[in-house]
Amino acid sequence: MKVDILAFGAHPDDVELGAGATIAKEVANGKTVAIVDLTKGELGTRGTELTRKEEAEEAKNILGVAYRENLGFADGFFVNDKHHQLEIIKMIRKYQPEIILCNAIDDRHIDHGKGSKLVSDACFLSGLIKIETIVDGMPQKQWRPKQVYHYIQWKNIEPDFVVDVSDYMDVKMKSVLAYKTQFFDPNSKEPETPISSKNFTDSVKYRANDLGRLINVDYAEGYNVERYVAVESLFDLK
Repeated sequence: MKVDILAFGAHPDDVELGAGATIAKEVANGKTVAIVDLTKGELGTRGTELTRKEEAEEAKNILGVAYRENLGFADGFFVNDKHHQLEIIKMIRKYQPEIILCNAIDDRHIDHGKGSKLVSDACFLSGLIKIETIVDGMPQKQWRPKQVYHYIQWKNIEPDFVVDVSDYMDVKMKSVLAYKTQFFDPNSKEPETPISSKNFTDSVKYRANDLGRLINVDYAEGYNVERYVAVESLFDLK
């Protein structure tokens, strides 16, 4: 089950919005990716658990993600405690990723910041040999990813680095718009929300366009780090 990248999102659609183009690019480059959603997004104003599940599967296929799981934590009410940490640890040890992607370090939705810290803490704990976890009757080996990167969501957080995703923005937008019940639809009779406006959908693209402008490409996605990112040479930087 080992993958190169394991992406966590507090809700279905978080990963697509924050890191969809990066994931599509890495898949195209031969990397294997899995997504783990912490909740079913059951408190979302629009749509239902069932529509979210169907939309998440469609988005997974659009991005070319190999595996997707949902931990079923309580939307809005999950906490960063031992129980939840152990469930995350099981996922990290199951998929043994080199890189973890997770929620923004701070954001408008309370689950995003909580999910960010929960996953970050679990990444450290997952490397401790004396923490025992069992899945399908088999003990798991400890595993700690090499890097934890936090994608950017609602708030305009200054990124520590950006990824050129110019050739993969269309794939990202298709994966985002797979969540038909959540985003702009002029024919929808459901209540308006902060993410259901055309302005929000447009902002996903123009934020990436602006980050791309700053590195002289068409589109980019930004990330925050927990420790310095090292390069082999000055010539590795664009």
